[in-house]
Amino acid sequence: MNPLKQKKIVLAVTGSIACYKSLFLTRLLIKAGAEVRVIMTPSATKFVAPLTFSTLSKHPVYTSVIDEEAWNNHVELGLWGDLMLIAPCTASSLGKMANGIADTIVTAVYLSAKCPVWFAPAMDRDMWTHPSTQENIRKLTSYGNKIIPVGNGELASGLVGAGRMAEPEDIITALSKLFTTQQDLAGKKVVITAGPTQESLDPVRFLGNHSSGKMGIELADVCAGRGAEVTLVLGPSVLLPEYPGIKLVSVRSAEDMYNAAVEAFSSSDIAIMAAAVADYRPKTYSDIKIKKKQGEMTIELERTKDIAAHLGSIKKSHQLTIGFALETTNEEANAKRKLEKKNFDMIVLNSLKDKGAGFQHNTNKVKIINTKGEVIDYELKSKRAVAEDIVNQIVEFQK
Repeated sequence: MNPLKQKKIVLAVTGSIACYKSLFLTRLLIKAGAEVRVIMTPSATKFVAPLTFSTLSKHPVYTSVIDEEAWNNHVELGLWGDLMLIAPCTASSLGKMANGIADTIVTAVYLSAKCPVWFAPAMDRDMWTHPSTQENIRKLTSYGNKIIPVGNGELASGLVGAGRMAEPEDIITALSKLFTTQQDLAGKKVVITAGPTQESLDPVRFLGNHSSGKMGIELADVCAGRGAEVTLVLGPSVLLPEYPGIKLVSVRSAEDMYNAAVEAFSSSDIAIMAAAVADYRPKTYSDIKIKKKQGEMTIELERTKDIAAHLGSIKKSHQLTIGFALETTNEEANAKRKLEKKNFDMIVLNSLKDKGAGFQHNTNKVKIINTKGEVIDYELKSKRAVAEDIVNQIVEFQK
């Protein structure tokens, strides 16, 4: 079965010369069996007439929230779609959506959308590389939206470089991949903690660790791809999730992560605690930079709140908690003790003795232990493949 068959696509078209590509895109979506509703900004209608899109989609095209005949329900459109695709998306529309400016039907529907949102930018080379455009891209992806990479080539200005809207065939391939993934977590709410925490000594120094957050981010992408509603509580990291629709909560300290995780857990079905949370923090904080002095320096530390233990103590019968154990000695015995002590349903063990496992690697080697007494050992794999294995075990555990 075609993965786009019977999928409801809201295609938003903004004012770029690349509008002509969206005609072909509409045709390809209809051919693949999708149901398409087209909305356009007023500037887009200067390039292609709404009648053309209406003829191809076999549905009316909306160009404003209020027209001469009626109020066009942007909220209803935002709830109707399985996906909202803005193609082409101009620099102006990117900026408006990144900052919540609802002055067109496109931005109004975007702010009402409950489905994944994908953007296919189109603009001149210098506009694409401008810091303000890239900041808007960063903001939109941090909200869980997906940016379809621009192409390189000749642009309308005559310049050659990045900024071309992706080709319709490539967009169809990307959408097909989105809807091909199995949806065995559909209807589930998942909260995932990931990355390091930083515990401040003074305004410029902190205690931290080497976690990149990659394992937790891969888990968030896999869970979202399999239909879950995902909240990712992410400590300081240069990495971000790729999958659209993930709610990203950025935190810094263990206290921040504790508060965000507890809040998200109350309405979640599954909690995966993949973060490397600091066990201790400085007992005192200096409001000014601590100056170097003669002799040694002693820092008194105090315990941070134990996120995993707290969630394990308050979880309800329908909730599942999964923890991680990074060990260097007596690995399996220590992991089993942690499984029981934190009231986990499952624990993912990795050892720093295994080459390619642990922090700052694109690979990992894990052993999954659950309360059913099962111990499943895996070979070294990419972290995305490890994330798939972990999610497979979560799904199997619930049967």
